[in-house]
Amino acid sequence: MNEEREGVGRPVPDDTSTGERIKEQRKLARLSQRQLAARIPYSYSLLNQVECGARVATAEFTAAVARGLGIDIALLTGPPRATETQHSRLSALVRPIRESLALYDLGPDGHHPTRTARELVRDTDRLCQEVRATYLRKAALALPGVIDDLTLTVHTAPSTEVWRALASAYRTAHDIAAKLGFADLAITALDRMGWAAAHASDPCLAAIRQYRRALSHVDAEPDLGRRLVEAGQALVVGQSSREGLVVAGQLHLGASEMAARAGDGRAVAQHIQAARELADRVGGEAGEVHWLSFGRMNVNLHEIGAAITMRDFDAALRQARAVKLPPSTLTSRRARFLVDRAVVEMETGHLDASLRHLLAARRAAPEQTRYHPRTRETVAGLLHTSRRTSDHLVNMTSWIGL
Repeated sequence: MNEEREGVGRPVPDDTSTGERIKEQRKLARLSQRQLAARIPYSYSLLNQVECGARVATAEFTAAVARGLGIDIALLTGPPRATETQHSRLSALVRPIRESLALYDLGPDGHHPTRTARELVRDTDRLCQEVRATYLRKAALALPGVIDDLTLTVHTAPSTEVWRALASAYRTAHDIAAKLGFADLAITALDRMGWAAAHASDPCLAAIRQYRRALSHVDAEPDLGRRLVEAGQALVVGQSSREGLVVAGQLHLGASEMAARAGDGRAVAQHIQAARELADRVGGEAGEVHWLSFGRMNVNLHEIGAAITMRDFDAALRQARAVKLPPSTLTSRRARFLVDRAVVEMETGHLDASLRHLLAARRAAPEQTRYHPRTRETVAGLLHTSRRTSDHLVNMTSWIGL
């Protein structure tokens, strides 16, 4: 058939995902494949094959679909404009943080801090708390001023306390950058954290830095992540203080994530068990220790995360349904759990429950949930598998810029 022959051939940009995008946009328009095919000069059969990836869309076919859906063709051939707009807005938000990190080694040059050392320690701790409460924008706006004052102070009146505060502020910069998707800035912040922790002669801060470094490499280089965790563990070996036990436990949780990425279920179980034993020794949730919130619940949540990573969704679902988060759970941790729960509900075929947990995560921590990669993956999965596209799913899709 002529329309079939004309529908294949020269691919459009990013043709590997064009079919998926056509399916997403069609479902958002609440059209069946036959209804959309009736609007374009191509067959239902070709549309079906393009959406499932069996045929490659041409520029002409994609343009016809865009006209049939009444949308901009860029929504089918490249990153959605909403995402580009979000990224531009976030780039402006983090630019002052970039500048503060770039000036770490410059002297005061006649400038003086506007806060005392005690005030800076207090403000640094408050910013860390705000990030855990998922007030990312609020923390991002205040952080550059705190880093600038701390930088001036370590050059004019250095002390262990101030160096520790500066290392903590750099960690907050890393957490904000990582949660908002700026991997390069997150890496720079960790470099600065290592520099400040060395001046503070604080092995626990240095170990936390190695843990964060490991997480930044876990997707692409799990073996490098494992080595970084081991370097962190070497820094706190033999530590018997509450702080040391908490950091050692958190490193075991990091190691469990590296092992999950490598598909080593036995190593995952070993590290989870080691972390659980340390949590028993710590007793309760240690939220006051570097804001790690290490404890029995934290271990349970990482066990679920490891099962998801290894795609053992049945086990992850059983574990997730057994979890009862206490009211004191940090907002960031609660939202992360809800997103993970949404993933396993979707992967096990419970689509309504998945969307319900995504909506709960959005209510709990809108900024964190919006930019979490698993949110985007889950919404895309729901679009592909749902028989009907509900108003809530349409709204969520638009909200994340999919």
